Amino acid sequence: MQKAVLATFTGTFAFAFSLLRSVETDSVPDLGVTLAGVAVAVSLVLLLIYLNRFTHSLRPVAIAELVTRMGEAVFTSGAAAIRDAAPRGDGTVSSDGPVMRVRTGRGGAIQAFDVAGLVAEAARHDCVFVVARLIGDFVPPGTVLIEVHGGTSKPDPDRVTDLVALGSERTIEQDPAFALRVLVDIAIRALSPAVNDPTTAVQVVNYIESFLHTVGSARLPGRYVLADRDGHARLVLPGRDWENFLQLAVCEIREYGGSSVQVCRRLRAMLEDLLDTLPQSQHAAVRAEIGLLRESVEREFTDPARRAIAQQPDHQGIGGRYP
Repeated sequence: MQKAVLATFTGTFAFAFSLLRSVETDSVPDLGVTLAGVAVAVSLVLLLIYLNRFTHSLRPVAIAELVTRMGEAVFTSGAAAIRDAAPRGDGTVSSDGPVMRVRTGRGGAIQAFDVAGLVAEAARHDCVFVVARLIGDFVPPGTVLIEVHGGTSKPDPDRVTDLVALGSERTIEQDPAFALRVLVDIAIRALSPAVNDPTTAVQVVNYIESFLHTVGSARLPGRYVLADRDGHARLVLPGRDWENFLQLAVCEIREYGGSSVQVCRRLRAMLEDLLDTLPQSQHAAVRAEIGLLRESVEREFTDPARRAIAQQPDHQGIGGRYP
């Protein structure tokens, strides 16, 4: 839509400017002027439609929906790629110390890894690359990015660092946790005293819950070994486990929204839903978060009646029913 609006306005301006050459003292191109007027009207209508869509897409809930879809897509595709690249056997990597450490020449946030390139480079030297930093980390110059284990020859450090994308900030391209980070930031901004909008925070929690259900249904060992085409382990990537994702999703919202009845009730409903739907192996972390939420409510709500209300699970925050 943005391109259509810009193209229409540019085309209208160019047509009207060229039409000026046909305007004379005793002659005006009626058809050309009419077409220019129609083009101006169409441009204005498209501009109004664009502004309407633009303002709606900037709503916090609309952004939360978009970020959630992106994060879930990145997580799902990444999990599938890891499963497809599983090594033969147990995928153990030699416990001997690294024969080489590859350091970054410049600083920045780790945005992405060229996984296929790293696996191919490790296979070329018959070694194993162990990534030392988590994606999304900010690394200063000189930081060890990759440790090289084994091998028949030493890889070129510059060639290896070129396979790691560093930038000024985190991106969602290979970092689904950053999508969750954005969702949490939207929620806690809504809970700030300057905004004081717990309803928006509750709506964002809806999408956080959807994201957590996607993450919690997968097996997250926290360390991933990828193999080449022959099934030999070539690349070890650090990852986040279920507890990391859950703490990221709940911790700050609980702290900033601990005095909001809506937020407390919605978080309780979300956590109990996770207990109901996720595998048993994920329950310990969820129960720990429920305990922390209970303690937060007890600190914030000293009156027993208000505390009892805040501790009830509610999918709508206030006004919903919990089965």
